[in-house]
Amino acid sequence: MKRIIKIISGLREIRKSVAALIPVIFINTIISAGTGDSYISRTTGSFTMSSGVNSAAIFISPDDYPGVIRVAKLLQTDIEKVTGIRPELRTNDKPEGKEVIIAGTIGKSLLLDELIRTNKINVDDIRGKWEASVLQVVDKPFDGVEKAFVIAGSDKRGTIFGIFDLSEKIGVSPWYWWADVPVKKSDKLFVKSGRYTYGEPKVKYRGIFINDEAPALSGWSQAKYGTVQFNHHLYENVFELILRLKGNFLWPAMWGRAFYDDDPINPQLADEYGIVIGTSHHEPMMRAHVEWQRYGSGPWNYEKNEVTLKDFWKKGIERMGSYESIVTLAMRGDGDEAMSSTANVELLQRIVNDQREILTEVTGKEITEIPQVWALYKEVQEYYDKGMRVPDDVTLLLCDDNWGNIRKLPNLNEKPRSGGYGMYYHYDYVGGPRNYKWLNTNQIERVWQQMTLAYEYGVKEIWIVNVGDIKPMEFPIDFFLDLAWDPEKISAEDLPAYYKHWAEEQFGSDYIDDVAEILSKYTKFNSRRKPELLAPDTYSLIHYQEAEQIVNDYKELEEKALSVYDEIPQSYRDAFYQLVLHPVEACANLNEMLVTIGKNRLYAKQGRALTNKLADKAEELFERDAEITFYYNEVMADGKWKHMMDQTHIGYTSWQQPDENVMPEVRRINISGSAEMGVAIQGTETWFPEDKRKFILPVFDSFNKQNYYIDIFNRGEEPFEYSIKSDSDWIVLTKPFSEIITTEQRIQVSIDWDKAPKGMNISNIKISGPANETVIVDVVINNQEINEADFTNRFIESNGYISIEAENYSDAINSDGTSWAVIPNLGKTASAVTLTPYTEVNQVPGDGGSCLKYDLYLFSSGEVKVNMYFSPTLNYGYSDGLYYGVSFNDKKPKVINITEGDTPDWKYPQYWNQQVSNNIRIKSTKHVISKPGKHVLKFWAVNPGVVLQKIVIDFGGVKESYLGPPESFNSMIIN
Repeated sequence: MKRIIKIISGLREIRKSVAALIPVIFINTIISAGTGDSYISRTTGSFTMSSGVNSAAIFISPDDYPGVIRVAKLLQTDIEKVTGIRPELRTNDKPEGKEVIIAGTIGKSLLLDELIRTNKINVDDIRGKWEASVLQVVDKPFDGVEKAFVIAGSDKRGTIFGIFDLSEKIGVSPWYWWADVPVKKSDKLFVKSGRYTYGEPKVKYRGIFINDEAPALSGWSQAKYGTVQFNHHLYENVFELILRLKGNFLWPAMWGRAFYDDDPINPQLADEYGIVIGTSHHEPMMRAHVEWQRYGSGPWNYEKNEVTLKDFWKKGIERMGSYESIVTLAMRGDGDEAMSSTANVELLQRIVNDQREILTEVTGKEITEIPQVWALYKEVQEYYDKGMRVPDDVTLLLCDDNWGNIRKLPNLNEKPRSGGYGMYYHYDYVGGPRNYKWLNTNQIERVWQQMTLAYEYGVKEIWIVNVGDIKPMEFPIDFFLDLAWDPEKISAEDLPAYYKHWAEEQFGSDYIDDVAEILSKYTKFNSRRKPELLAPDTYSLIHYQEAEQIVNDYKELEEKALSVYDEIPQSYRDAFYQLVLHPVEACANLNEMLVTIGKNRLYAKQGRALTNKLADKAEELFERDAEITFYYNEVMADGKWKHMMDQTHIGYTSWQQPDENVMPEVRRINISGSAEMGVAIQGTETWFPEDKRKFILPVFDSFNKQNYYIDIFNRGEEPFEYSIKSDSDWIVLTKPFSEIITTEQRIQVSIDWDKAPKGMNISNIKISGPANETVIVDVVINNQEINEADFTNRFIESNGYISIEAENYSDAINSDGTSWAVIPNLGKTASAVTLTPYTEVNQVPGDGGSCLKYDLYLFSSGEVKVNMYFSPTLNYGYSDGLYYGVSFNDKKPKVINITEGDTPDWKYPQYWNQQVSNNIRIKSTKHVISKPGKHVLKFWAVNPGVVLQKIVIDFGGVKESYLGPPESFNSMIIN
């Protein structure tokens, strides 16, 4: 079996930070617990948690919440894992010992309340707050106790978050169980002096949705727990993970599974831990979808079966009891489908009213005291757009389009709602244009941009993300919940550092830069196009050496990941494989396989002798995919994650996944025995001898200093001798002599610019082969006499186009109250640019407006097309679209509506299918350039929220490719 090593690396950063900087008497320092430096030291401090001989005992009041006591036991175990010494855990109200740890909840812990009463600790800044905590060392807290490290929570989860924060700071990753991240050992632990707090979270409910959980998570559950139903043994690990990540909310798995019905301990345990339970967008009144199949009767239709449905829902609320929950209202069709072909607003309004009556009747509470949510998912948003409204106390759960693009945000002109707004986001999806469930394809930069947009628009009540099987979404889950705690603490500039902090948390300080680079690159590569959507012809085999570059980039990244794997301590290898190496290795292999198949099909057309060997290689790579899966499921971590990589991902023929991975078709040809020369060049699909006309390579210019290739290949089995030579000494060939060829030889062509004549010139290369066959390839050069004032720091046209990465602007003009922000790494090729803040009013492009300037030098004139590559943002506002402007020099800007003609995404229109598949939205304008020379292209802001990735100025020279042409020469951006 081939070497199949992978590791997904974790990266985690500024662990949840919010500072409550309120003056407190007798406290030396007030520090935000989530920023940079840890309050834990392994060398010295004001409080000794572990001395190398013993560990400070943990004291919890017996009257505190059972969940707090349960989590304190986990802290006890965590300290033992780190130090090797297990501290005592005592649930009594009289601490004893020289130095002790005291954890408690205000109003529930007699220990903590006594410290507050005697002014040993001040909690005024967190009292009555939501999920807040304070951690500090207190001198002489009780008689006979010299020091206590006190963890005080404003409520149950506040205390739990404080306890788990301590676990994380001493070296226990939240992913210690779900990704096998080893604890960071230390026989001594100390707490630094100071007072540490996170304050309150900025988003109230923050959670995950386990969904599309077959075949991976369900198969794993069967192997580990003996059932495909998810019992409390599985969910206990889920609850702990959410809390360690400072989340508090869960939509449980629902396809064939019922959280309440499958295991009655599930909801009891969730409530004890403090996990708020809801049900998904199409499961009203705390009933799982599958429960209707188990216990319902008649149609899932309120007009025809109202009485039965009401009783079904009533039982759900009765079963919910006093458990902390958020109740989903309204109704969709059976099986997560539309309820009807038209939006019957009156009927859905009646359903909501009847459901609220059931809630009041069963709970005996005021309806405004019961958390409720209405999810505007897919076609349900149409009801809202047609005027349906629910009472203000109901949270409006807005949604993305299942592909990470927010569909609608609150109207800033409307009055605030007491129930507020939430957002349902996706990392995983089953549906058109194609399922994506296999690996993590989510760039945190895009998540940051979209969720920050939502936050600035006031979406602060609920953030929930569809995470599929949890694995392998570890890294983006962590980021989502970190961001939800305080979106104001992570800026675009912080994103590169986030990778490094997360890498350090999982793997220590020795591999920060390498792991961060691997994570940032693989997520960029994977987000260009979901693996399930890749095809042999996705990347161009002809133009810009695109397909080869894709394969090379993946393989280089795989080699880097493998080199870290070889160096990292053995104890970290399983975690590294899961979090870093596996997605790189698997996708490097998949991309190479598909590009190989694409070449195989092209070579078959050209009759190349190498055709059948490429078919063999593609089949080997297909087998390697299965070996990689086998290693993850059966070998890594001693088979702990058996079935977790069972998701099929090769052989899609529609939106739905294939039952098994299917090898794409390869071509095999009959090769003649005698030698026959073939020639193909970069930039054209034709080849010799099919086309016996003269070939012309793309133009070489003295700025970009290109290399182009010529392929000389055999169309038969017998080797032959060829010769190649140029008629000018300024043409440089990597193989400038005769040579025997068996299958093929690639010749790289470049120019010696010191010898090349000035101006536009043409020369040729002559290739001779068997049977006196001759091929002439013309070489055209553009060797401009350089006036540095004309060309310095400008993008230079070549081959009839200029390609520009948006971040490489010459100048940024900001209008009052706005500024341009670069979002590092966001996009398919480089970084993206957007206007902030997102809530700024729209602008009129022109004098006084915000714009980006790009200095150019053009050799062409006449009509030109400007293609703008945008992130596939939807019209989330309440206007007719999102606009931008573009102009050359001082001409009046042309204003374009990016979203013009958009129709509801839930109907899967062709334009939307293409945009989300390609993960880009390209808009074009036409302009006239009067003469060659220096010019300025201006990109004008109109609507905030528009995210620009790339610009391609096309005089007719742009060739078809997936990513667009590589960036053109500009001395400003030369490394």
